[in-house]
Amino acid sequence: MQTFYKICLILMIVGGINWGLVGLFQFDFVGWLLGGSASIWSRIVFTLVGIAALCGIPGLFSDDSSEN
Repeated sequence: MQTFYKICLILMIVGGINWGLVGLFQFDFVGWLLGGSASIWSRIVFTLVGIAALCGIPGLFSDDSSEN
């Protein structure tokens, strides 16, 4: 399960950086890299980032005090 959450974190970081680029420079890096925002590959990445963010929500409410 540790690997799953690390993958989710990486996807959320990619999404956050992409949103930062969109906000600051109006540049969609994922869309640019994968053939436009409407391409199937971009939509797959956007969907995976969204799912990763949803999977990260329970981590906000866990009381796990051990740091790994």
